[in-house]
Amino acid sequence: MVYQFIKVVLATLFRVAYRPTITGLDNLPRTGPVILASNHLSFMDSMVIPMLVPRRVAFLAKSDYFTGKGVKGTLSRWWFEGFGMISVDRDDTRAAQVSLDAALEVLASGGAFGIYPEGTRSRDGLLYRGRTGVAWLAMTSGAPVVPVAVVGTEKIQPVGSRGLRLAKVSMHVGEPIAVEGRFDAVPVGRARRELTDEIMTAIRAMSGQELAGRYNERPPTV
Repeated sequence: MVYQFIKVVLATLFRVAYRPTITGLDNLPRTGPVILASNHLSFMDSMVIPMLVPRRVAFLAKSDYFTGKGVKGTLSRWWFEGFGMISVDRDDTRAAQVSLDAALEVLASGGAFGIYPEGTRSRDGLLYRGRTGVAWLAMTSGAPVVPVAVVGTEKIQPVGSRGLRLAKVSMHVGEPIAVEGRFDAVPVGRARRELTDEIMTAIRAMSGQELAGRYNERPPTV
C-alpha cells in the first residue's frame, strides 16, 4: 500500500517538480536479481533512485529510522519501510557482514538491491574509492551489477537544511556488468578489487565526478 503510494503519487510529484533527466533505464533488467551500485551524494539518493526506476529497490538505512517512539517514530518506520529500506545498526561491529547477508536475501528472492560502494555519502562531491563489498555480493550471488550515477541530489536537501529545494537532478543507468565465470582463475582478493574498480569507473563515466583517490570515512560522532 505504502509502496504503491510512493510509486504512483510521490514519484509523479517528483518528476513534475524536478523534471529529472533519466538515461539508460533500458539497461536495468526488469526481472531477476540485480545489484544497483551508485555514487552517493545525498541522503535523498535512497529515495530518488527507487522513485525513478521501474523496479522496487531495497537500500540499507540506519536503524534509528525504525526504532523511534510515538507518532513520529511510527511515521518514520512507515516511511522507510514503504521505500523498501532495510534496517541496519551501523555501530554494530558486524554491521558490514549483516548488511551483506541482508542483501543476499533480497537477491536470492529475485529482488533488486541498491548499494553505495563508497560506503557513505560524499560531502565534497568527489567520487571516492569503492569498497569491495559490492564485488563480494556480486560474486557470491551471481547477480549482475548495474552501475548508476546520480547528479544534483545533494542540492535537494543541502547539509543543515530541513526543507527540500528545487534543483536540476539527473540519473544515468549503465550497462549491466556480468560476473559469472569472469574471475574463476583470478585470486579472490584481486578479483574483488578489479570488479569494484570496474564498477566505479563506469559510475564516474556517467557522473563526471573528480576522483578523490582514497576511501571515504564516516565523520566522527559527537
